[in-house]
Amino acid sequence: MRARIKWTEGMSFVGETGSGHALVIDGAPEHGGRDLGPRPMELVLAGAAACTAFDVVLILKKARQPVADCVVEAEADRAAVEPKVFTRIRLAYTIAGRGLDPRQVERAVKLSKEKYCSATIMLARTAEIETTITIVDGDRVPLPGALTDGQASG
Repeated sequence: MRARIKWTEGMSFVGETGSGHALVIDGAPEHGGRDLGPRPMELVLAGAAACTAFDVVLILKKARQPVADCVVEAEADRAAVEPKVFTRIRLAYTIAGRGLDPRQVERAVKLSKEKYCSATIMLARTAEIETTITIVDGDRVPLPGALTDGQASG
């Protein structure tokens, strides 16, 4: 796996992944950024949520469960002093599908957390990871709105 990050100006960077995708990473205005993209630690948290969501969907599909939608909301607390690692991560899984077996959903989340999701397994070395699961008997997970929290530094 590879990545390249190039500083552009201020606290803005352009990242390129080994798979050929590009993204803008930027700092908060109070740290010299222009708010042009996510902060590095937001990407770490989003990457962990995406990793476990990927696992859960794949495990449910392999178990022939009628999974129709999956949303993982992640929230993290950070240490008060540098290096400000994550100390606690809450992952709220909402899985939609008509007739999902709750035991299979719980099994998928557990397997992701304990065996397959390299991102959350790495983060578990510094952070307590809590999970909650909600199952929706339907085709979609309703989304409540924007995630802005005003605390997106570093």
